[in-house]
Amino acid sequence: MTVAAEKQGGGVLAFVKKQAQQSLAFGTLIILVVFFSIASPAFLTWPNISGVLLATAVIGILALGTTFVIITGGIDLSIGTGMTLAAVMTGVFIVNIGLPVWLGVLGGVLTGGLMGFVNGVNIAFLRLPPFIATLAMMLIAQGLSLIISGVRPIYFSGIADDFKLIALGTLIPGLPNAVLITIVAALIAFVVLGKTILGRYTFSIGSNEEATRLSGVNTRRWKVMIYTFAGLFTGVAGVVIASRLDSAQPQLGVGYELQAIAAVIIGGTSLLGGRGSILGTVIGALIMSVVINGLRIMSIQTEWQNVVVGIVILIAVYFDTLRNRASA
Repeated sequence: MTVAAEKQGGGVLAFVKKQAQQSLAFGTLIILVVFFSIASPAFLTWPNISGVLLATAVIGILALGTTFVIITGGIDLSIGTGMTLAAVMTGVFIVNIGLPVWLGVLGGVLTGGLMGFVNGVNIAFLRLPPFIATLAMMLIAQGLSLIISGVRPIYFSGIADDFKLIALGTLIPGLPNAVLITIVAALIAFVVLGKTILGRYTFSIGSNEEATRLSGVNTRRWKVMIYTFAGLFTGVAGVVIASRLDSAQPQLGVGYELQAIAAVIIGGTSLLGGRGSILGTVIGALIMSVVINGLRIMSIQTEWQNVVVGIVILIAVYFDTLRNRASA
């Protein structure tokens, strides 16, 4: 068999595996929807579906950025509290300083990008393990959110009444703007991952960073760019959740990182890097939102909700391990 034929065969096999994983995730989503619809007639109503999509917006946007990080073989534990810090900074810019809403929103998004940049520098240049670097950033962001806000929520009502329309407005009747923002973010992530040099190097670094470096690519610089790009999604999620709540809550955010990472893994992105897709991540985010919403609508206690989410994460990581063994 020629080298070209082997590459073509490997490409076809990888494509089939990718489609099978996405089909499995989509099938799981359908099964969950059917199950919760039978368990509670209130589940499959438009108000509840709209609520699920609204909840998916925050987890989904966080997961989109995290997809890039995990494909490189890294991890980002700071996205939950980073989202909170971005929300708090948005409140500071708009409410405390009095900047126009659009400028405050831009400041919030850039706050997320700055955190991603710092994570990238710590990981690429200081050679800190991604787990440790982003764990430290998680604690830093959590502390700064409390310090900057004075441990008090920052309310937008009365100062920027239109701010809540960013998430809760309806350019399309019945569909919150937060869902549209998520769709646009997913399209941008899809194009960047699949059609640009940033996406190409994201996969290359995750597949074999040393080989990529030896081929002449400045992997350190591209890692910083990847983490910065992912951080921008964290900033967008911060703006969206602040708009949704019409306030910046400094004690919110812890736990969102686990849901986002679980969504990415459920969608087929490998924890070992080198494999992943935006479509799979979107499906994974929907699965997480459906599970959480379904448990709530069935009046399952919060404690048991956490248990179920933890089990979902374990199952997702276990199947990722099986996939990696099969491809080894």
